[in-house]
Amino acid sequence: MNVSPSGEQWVLRGGGYEATVVSVGGGLRGLTYDGHPVLLGYGEDEAAHAGIGQHLFPWPNRITDGKYTFEGVAQQLYLTEPARQNAIHGLTRWANWLRVDDGSDPAALVVGHRLHGQPGYPHQLDLRLDYRLTDRLTVTATATNIGRSAAPYGYGAHPYLSVGRPIDECVLEFTAADRLEVSADRMQPVGLTPVAGSEFDFSDGRGIGATSIDNAFTGLGGAWSVSLTDPDSGARSVLTSDTPWMQLFTGEAVGRTALAVEPMTCPPDAFITGQDLVVLKPGESHTTSFSVAG
Repeated sequence: MNVSPSGEQWVLRGGGYEATVVSVGGGLRGLTYDGHPVLLGYGEDEAAHAGIGQHLFPWPNRITDGKYTFEGVAQQLYLTEPARQNAIHGLTRWANWLRVDDGSDPAALVVGHRLHGQPGYPHQLDLRLDYRLTDRLTVTATATNIGRSAAPYGYGAHPYLSVGRPIDECVLEFTAADRLEVSADRMQPVGLTPVAGSEFDFSDGRGIGATSIDNAFTGLGGAWSVSLTDPDSGARSVLTSDTPWMQLFTGEAVGRTALAVEPMTCPPDAFITGQDLVVLKPGESHTTSFSVAG
């Protein structure tokens, strides 16, 4: 039996949308509306690359040196970004997820994964991803601590907005109060700087041009949205969420063909700093969601 690099494939259809969810990482391999791309995808004969459509449990972004202390115990994670000596994007991107709904609704799907304790993260979590198509795609992520001790936790997702043309030619619009500056060599957090009036101020919507972005933003005003628009055709892709942080990445890793918009419950290094870190006590759950519309 031949197995796809992204594992089992599940196709959802509804409201003019078609989404493909895969068992590797529970990820989103593609999303179209009326046959046009809304999110950047990848082929069934490929593995996910550049984080396309992946989910980031139990932390998003990076942990510098992979080292942190939680409840007085020092931990060392595997350095999954060895060039920068960081632990990046959690522990479940390449794990196998199982479909746990009955498959009766062609526009909905639920997948689950049990994360067991491992070096640097000695905790047990039950993870769940709910996908639903209506007039948009809504993805709901839930983590439940099924272990015996409190667990640090964060979540992020890594979709790339696409309107079918290079983002340099597109209009970007979003509002944020602050941008997290990072070091050039290791992407290590340096500090917050105001967005207003800077080259990263897209609050009125304008062309991206050659602007390069790979930063976290906060001060998003509760429910927030990021839109990417083709100024010629009017094609538009919009991601909405209510997470306190998001990461924008102008997609140099995919030839600037799409814009990564990554909702995050916490910033980089949250396991170190504790900033916006969720602490799940035994039996507790955390849920967050985001939506994408074309």
